[in-house]
This record gives sequence, C-alpha cells and structure tokens, in this order.
Amino acid sequence: MKGIILAGGKGTRLYPMTKAVSKQLLSIYDKPLIYYPLSILLLTGIKEILIISTPDDIANYERLLGTGENIGVKFYYKVQETPRGLADAFILGEDFIGDDNVCLILGDNVFYGKDLSRVLWNARDRKVGATIFGYPVKDAREFGVVEFDRSHKVVSIEEKPKQPKSNYAVPGLYFYDNRVVEIAKNVKPSPRGEIEITAVNNAYLEMGELNVELLGRGMAWLDTGNPEGMLKAAEFVQVVQDRQGFYISCIEEIAYRRGFIDAKQLMKLGEDLKMTEYGQYLIGIAKEALKHE
Repeated sequence: MKGIILAGGKGTRLYPMTKAVSKQLLSIYDKPLIYYPLSILLLTGIKEILIISTPDDIANYERLLGTGENIGVKFYYKVQETPRGLADAFILGEDFIGDDNVCLILGDNVFYGKDLSRVLWNARDRKVGATIFGYPVKDAREFGVVEFDRSHKVVSIEEKPKQPKSNYAVPGLYFYDNRVVEIAKNVKPSPRGEIEITAVNNAYLEMGELNVELLGRGMAWLDTGNPEGMLKAAEFVQVVQDRQGFYISCIEEIAYRRGFIDAKQLMKLGEDLKMTEYGQYLIGIAKEALKHE
C-alpha cells in the first residue's frame, strides 16, 4: 500500500501565520504539524509516501523530510499547481500509486488513541473497496456525516447536514483500492471547480463497497483549522507527553518500533538532536534497546 499526504491549500483561516509558510509546517507543540499525519501512515506500515503541496512550499517539505532514508522509508514529492479538490491527489499521484492500494490523509489531521493501530490495520487489510472513518462529535452539523448499518457498511454521507442522521463526523483519512485513480478521473468537478472526495466516496457507496471504521471512546481527532484549534492541539500533546513520558507522533520512534530502522540508527537520529528533549527521548529509547541486544 502507498500513502499520500495532501499538504496544500493557503491556510487562510490562520492568516497572518500562514502568509509566508505552509500551515502543515507550523508547530503543534514540539514538532511540525505534518509529523502527525505522517505518523499515521507509518503506524499503518506504509513505507512509500507522496507529499503533495503548492509550488511555493514543496521545497520546504523536501528540506524538512528529505528522502526518508534516515527512517527507513521513501518520500516522493509532487506539486499541485492550483487547489483542485482532495480527489485530485489520486490523479496527481497516478504514477506513484501504480498497481497498489492507497491511503490518503490530509496534512492537518491529528489523531491519537490506544487502539488506533488496530483500527488502521483493519482498514489496510480490506483489499477491496474503500474505508472511511467515523468520529463521534457533539454537533455534527459542521462536518461531513456518515450513516452506517450494524455491519459498518455505509448507508449515506452528507456534507454539513442541517439534520444529521448520525453523530459521526468523517475525518480526513481514507483508504482505497486501486480503482480510486480511474474513479477520480471520472469525477465531474463541483460548482466551485474542485474534484470532491465526497464524489469518490459516493462512487464506492453506489457499488456497496464503502466501509467505516469507528474512532470511539479513548481516541482523539483534533481540529487544527484555526488558531484556537492549533493551541488546543498543542496543549493536548504537551499534557499527554508530560504525564505519560511517551511522545505523540514521534516519527523516528515509530520507524524503530515498526522495524524500519534498528536501535543503532535510532541512536544516530537522537545524537543529531541531542541538544533537545526530543533528541534525548530518542537516545533513551535507543540505549534501552541496545542494552537488550
């Protein structure tokens, strides 16, 4: 399976912070925002990842993430010249996807939870069809809303309904089989000229092949769409890390835990950042692992 992170857009709701820098390069506490969706792909065992961004920002992502070799993965980069909708990612990424299935995650999504890996692997293991996610919210009227039956087959999806049929919002994380590329190519642009992800999901729904995985109690999906959301997400990460001593979305640690790199490689990554608490955290994990080798 391949992975795509869509990190485009102008981030106008965060102006003036994003007038000169991409939203996904801003920090959520101690790491760039893009580390959080990237960690989701790594947790799912995905090692080939395409990052799509704007002409002005793509070079910054290349400087930040490089080739991915240092964490045992491979990063690719693609420019989206103009915002054309989420589903445009599959058209831009056609050659990258090849014959594989694909996971798309938006670059500003922050997830956290004990059972998250299990839910992600459930979606990855579904070889045919598509999988979206449902997250319970108090007021679903501001989100895309998914309605589903007892077997978690999707019955309907509605965008910001006045009378939601469920309280489950749809976050920006999607798993698709390889047919998604052709489906995206055949989507008619919406009135605002975008290739909407909802149209892709509806195509799978019409085929009876759209599933939902629920992100229930004990999981968090954090909104980073405005300054208040960014602050609350940073506070959440700080509290969890300070209380538990474990880092959220530490891509180097995940790469080690998933077997993409070994303890010696992790130690080197930590040494490169040894003047920071982040680097000391990596060194601590590496030292403990090397003691048992």
